[in-house]
Amino acid sequence: MRSTNDPLVFRNTELADGAAIWRVVRDSGVLDLNSAYMYMLLAQEFADTCVVAEEHGTVVGFVTGFRPPTRPDHIFLWQVGVAAGMQGRGLGKRLVAAFLQSPGAARARMLETTISPSNEASRALFTAIARELGAGIESTRGFTAEDFPAEGDHEAEDWFHIGPLEPAAVEQLNP
Repeated sequence: MRSTNDPLVFRNTELADGAAIWRVVRDSGVLDLNSAYMYMLLAQEFADTCVVAEEHGTVVGFVTGFRPPTRPDHIFLWQVGVAAGMQGRGLGKRLVAAFLQSPGAARARMLETTISPSNEASRALFTAIARELGAGIESTRGFTAEDFPAEGDHEAEDWFHIGPLEPAAVEQLNP
C-alpha cells in the first residue's frame, strides 16, 4: 500500500499502536478521547478492521472500526483521526480507503458511521467517499444528545449509511 514517492505506510494495527492512536485523539482536541485501554483493545483485538498511517515510523493517522455482529455485511467506522501536522492533505480520505480495503472489511456491502451535526469536515469526507464509490449516502437518527450522560455534554450523532459497496469500486480507491 505504498508508492515509491510516498512516505506514508498504511497498515493494520497491532497492540503498540493503541497508545499512539490515543495520543493522536488527545492531541486533536476535537475527537472524543476514550481510555488508552480502549484504543489498545481495538488495536489488538480488532486489528483486521483498524488501520494506521505511519510516516517515518510515526503514527500520523488512524481509523478504528468493526463488523457489527448483528449486521455482518456492514462495516462500522468508529473514529478517524489525523495528526495536526498532517491535516488538509487528504489523509482522512486515504485512511478511509485503506480501512475499506482492510481484511476485516472484505465483502462489506454497507459502510456505517456516526457524525455529529456540527462536524462539517466529517460530513464532507463521507459525502466525498460515497461519491467516489458511486454509492448512495443516507443519514438517519442515531444517538440524541439526551442519550449521552448529562455530565458529558455530548452533541447528537447522526447515523450515516453508505452503500451498497461494490468490491470493484472499493478496490479502485487510492489509499
